[in-house]
Amino acid sequence: MTSPAAAPSHRVLADFIKAYDVRGVVPDQLDDEVAWAIGSAFAQIIAVPDGASAVVVGHDMRPSSPTLSRAFAEGVAARGLDVTLIGLCSTDGLYYASGALGLPGAMFTASHNPAQYNGIKMCRAGARPVGQDSGLAEIRDLAQWSLDRQDSAAVTHQGTAPGTISERDVLADYARFLRGLVDISGNRHLKVVVDAGNGMGGFTVPAVLETGAGLDQLPLEVVPLYFELDGTFPNHEANPLEPENLLDLQAAVVEHGADIGLAFDGDADRCFVIDERGEPVSPSAITGLVAAREIAREVAGGTDAGDIKVVHNVITSAAVPDIIRENGAVPVRTRVGHSFIKAEMAKAGAVFGGEHSAHYYFRDFWYADTGMLAALHVLAALGDASVPLSELGAAYERYVASGEINSRVVDAGAATGRVRQWAQDHGPVTVDELDGLTITHAGGGSDDGTDPMWWFNVRASNTEPLLRLNVEAADRATMECVRDVMLALIRAGADA
Repeated sequence: MTSPAAAPSHRVLADFIKAYDVRGVVPDQLDDEVAWAIGSAFAQIIAVPDGASAVVVGHDMRPSSPTLSRAFAEGVAARGLDVTLIGLCSTDGLYYASGALGLPGAMFTASHNPAQYNGIKMCRAGARPVGQDSGLAEIRDLAQWSLDRQDSAAVTHQGTAPGTISERDVLADYARFLRGLVDISGNRHLKVVVDAGNGMGGFTVPAVLETGAGLDQLPLEVVPLYFELDGTFPNHEANPLEPENLLDLQAAVVEHGADIGLAFDGDADRCFVIDERGEPVSPSAITGLVAAREIAREVAGGTDAGDIKVVHNVITSAAVPDIIRENGAVPVRTRVGHSFIKAEMAKAGAVFGGEHSAHYYFRDFWYADTGMLAALHVLAALGDASVPLSELGAAYERYVASGEINSRVVDAGAATGRVRQWAQDHGPVTVDELDGLTITHAGGGSDDGTDPMWWFNVRASNTEPLLRLNVEAADRATMECVRDVMLALIRAGADA
């Protein structure tokens, strides 16, 4: 592909280039021409100003990913930069390549979205995020300008010699790197069921958990579910955040008498955990467990616990900051979203960060998210324990949560005002507006247990007329009461 044929652009890139990444329908929104223009813009806005001489590009198993990633690479090369194509990889595999090679990068994936979608996650060298406020808006605008001016063919002029495009396999290096961060070789034997959902976990799990890449055999028996790479997702969507997509894994854990189940999303940057009973372990509990391990490792290395920071977002369980403090470290609270988490981690020098959505971030992984490294930590903790995962995880599951509930509303501001007023009338409460509205009632005002803790967060969607509600409380009855009151207040102005 030398340059796409010039034709008037009918695509509005703002429709599918949002706060964190590119995510559009193929080919109606995202096709080779658009990918080429975005690649060219990425080179001009990110790579060249940062002093990079090359860019690394990877892709997932979706049918459109190879050609789209190649078109992006050719757009980059047209700006005089070399491109290293690493082919099939998970998103954290791309982050590994960006960090290890010191190059800006792009990953072609739509993560857990349905098969008709594809997208691009972009980063600076060292896996530093590119989001709406850190270059993505400028990339979008320049690519739109190029498409609107039918300028794609013109960007190879001005005497710029095109860069070269080469290929490199980094899977073995990625596997060795992760295995070097967590040692589980001496642990007790575990039976592990892994549901890859026909996504990239089927590519990375064998390399990391089995004997690929010249690594020693781990004390694991891996039972694979849906390891065949298939971007049409024939068995279920690769989105473990939705409970129905965990049903096969839950049944298989019980059927095989397994110690643990792991589920990865489509690009394998998120990991969900199932205990030996077939019950989910919440991402907040996993955040607490991994945080405790990372804090202990830092302390063992001579770092004072009070100098260790762990990041969590506004809707992770209240147990997470409790656990961080109990281990002597400092919790750092931030907005929801990977670009905010990564930026806060780098600013604070945090050792670890976790989100309610099962994204886990590690200082030793360039502050980027990796579901596979989180899975290794859980396997190591379970292998060291003398109890089943249900008992191990119970120490980190302290409160009862509603999960995120979406409501379609006409006036998000009015609905938020109603819940604020109710909460202030039922105080004492604290009010926080870091990300949406968070109201916390600390409880403990009575000795008989009749004044339990509760909190809720209400956040407006950036893209739809929705309010997102999360509620947590000391007990189920309190959570359900607060949840139902909040939903009634929010939906008093619902869009029928």
